[in-house]
Amino acid sequence: MKIYINNPKENWVVDRFRKEFASHKSGNFTEDISLADVVWIIAPWTWNSIPLDMLKEKKVVCTIHHIVPNKFDSMKMEEFRYRDQFVDYYHVPCDLTKWMMEGVLHGITTKPIFVHPFWANEKLWKPIEDKMSLRSKYNIPEDANLIGSFQRDTEGHDLKSPKLEKGPDIFCDMVKKIHKSNNNTEVLLAGWRRQYVISRLKEMGIKYHYFELPSFEVVNELYNCLDLYVVGSRYEGGPQSIFECALTKTPIVSTDVGAAKSILSKKSIYTPGERGIPSADVEYAFQNVQKYTIEKGMNSILEFMKTKL
Repeated sequence: MKIYINNPKENWVVDRFRKEFASHKSGNFTEDISLADVVWIIAPWTWNSIPLDMLKEKKVVCTIHHIVPNKFDSMKMEEFRYRDQFVDYYHVPCDLTKWMMEGVLHGITTKPIFVHPFWANEKLWKPIEDKMSLRSKYNIPEDANLIGSFQRDTEGHDLKSPKLEKGPDIFCDMVKKIHKSNNNTEVLLAGWRRQYVISRLKEMGIKYHYFELPSFEVVNELYNCLDLYVVGSRYEGGPQSIFECALTKTPIVSTDVGAAKSILSKKSIYTPGERGIPSADVEYAFQNVQKYTIEKGMNSILEFMKTKL
């Protein structure tokens, strides 16, 4: 089976998934759509760059990463409806996205939905024992209680408004709570469009360290500097940070989004506004993530395509 995967060319996580699949499953991957048995629309926002005659001729899988109800307007609904005629099967990375599709898109599609998280590259995301040396490398105090967040949080149209589906306000509220219990708390940020969180941290007088566009190798080292990673999202497909923290043995707590329940202990999942601070369970997460390492994760998705399409 040959699979063509559309290429968003956005330097985002989807580009990495495509590159990893091409590298690890070269025998099942093709850059020539005419040679493909299956077209995998891994980036549905760029689906219209694919020739319609190819979509009519080939079997088509379309990934829906997540749905944000208040952003799914009539224009997006109509686009979904039009594209749906070419889709044979949907892929979603978590049960919550499937639930959102069946709710928000009720009656729009009758196509079956395959639920499976994306793989996590254990060769890229791995634990490093010497945390203090890493902190010294990045000028982070040894005694800091370091909280991490490596995803964008600000809308691109004004670089001020919070991207609410990513929950930067929830993240900041959790940091504030942790800081009250430990005034040595500092925040480590990575990724672009972090303006909202930075402005909140300044208002609260909490020290932060910011790396705008670090390489994957640097991000792996930054994970290993942390005392805790906090996911505050309202809607997610992954997020991949859950898998990456699990593989790097970085303590992590999360709202109930995406794959959180598949990887994290119940005590590590929190509801915004609840009293107390959730607790991380590193070993629990590390054991659960093993079934989604790169070969196992890819093989499960390949098996689905071979048997269902």
